[in-house]
Amino acid sequence: MGDTLYTGDRPMLIDVLFPSNPQRRLMPDDTSTDLEQVRHLLYSAVIADVLDGMGLRDQVVGGAFHHYSGHGVMAGRAKTTLWEEISHVDPNPYELELQAVDTCALGDIFVAAAAGSTRSGIWGELLSTAARNRGCTGALVDGAVRDVAKMDDMGFTVFAASTCPRDSRDRQRVSAVDVSVQVGGVRITPGDLVFADVDGVVIVPADVEADVLAKALEKVTAENRVRDEIRAGMKAADVFRKYGVL
Repeated sequence: MGDTLYTGDRPMLIDVLFPSNPQRRLMPDDTSTDLEQVRHLLYSAVIADVLDGMGLRDQVVGGAFHHYSGHGVMAGRAKTTLWEEISHVDPNPYELELQAVDTCALGDIFVAAAAGSTRSGIWGELLSTAARNRGCTGALVDGAVRDVAKMDDMGFTVFAASTCPRDSRDRQRVSAVDVSVQVGGVRITPGDLVFADVDGVVIVPADVEADVLAKALEKVTAENRVRDEIRAGMKAADVFRKYGVL
């Protein structure tokens, strides 16, 4: 997905978040501030609500994913890997996972689809360091991770299903890179927006991202008005009738 947040004729995310403020426009190759605005302004629940309203009701990743390290909110582009368990000596250990890490780009989220396996810790400090050096901002691991304290010390954000101190060599390996994968019942395609926070993980398909983010920002604005009205003493039922948001 390269160094731009959108491709083709799709608008830059900063234009979606600040449509009336051209002074906030970024250079085309600068995506970090765009993703920072997503992390700062939005949250998983409001994104999930918007996706529901658009008929995309199964975009919340199922299962128990935990925030193990780094910032508590993660947003970025899916860099996907498919994993498999093995029970033999791997003649080329770590080959595809290193290829995947080395081809990460600015703003990517490394997605490890390992079917929830706890056989080994497939992600740790060294991969986090290498991925961050390529511009990757976090990892979503449908499996186990290790080196949690060290990843937290370095501030690298990881959401994962579990932990395991065992090395992945001759236990698990990457079988495919940059392919559509299933994580928690949700299909994730390379370049989809991955958003994770304390409430859970939501996947926004790339082809609806601009609409979803614009509607999510509108909903956040409406919810802020509702909160102010309730704090001012209005009853919840009256607020809902007035704004249609709760």
